[in-house]
Amino acid sequence: MIHHSVILNLKHPKGSAEEAAFIKGAKLLAKIPNVLNFKVSKQVSTKNYYDFGISMDFANQKHYDTYSNHPDHEAFIQKYWVKDVADYLEIDYVEI
Repeated sequence: MIHHSVILNLKHPKGSAEEAAFIKGAKLLAKIPNVLNFKVSKQVSTKNYYDFGISMDFANQKHYDTYSNHPDHEAFIQKYWVKDVADYLEIDYVEI
């Protein structure tokens, strides 16, 4: 099982229409085949400066690669990610 997570900050003010549109667009990623346990979350820790998290699981590397190359994922990157995300940290890990 691969756990894929991205924590991020947006370029837009908190509570803005742009923020809401990004979150709505991100939630569509859950419909891509083989995505498991999809979540969009608001970050509440005072230990880092990121505002949001997107996380999901994949049964194996093949499923993860299929997601990464899926047209809906690529469309999300172009429509939202490139113009909306100010900073991010991506983490992919497996249980040991």
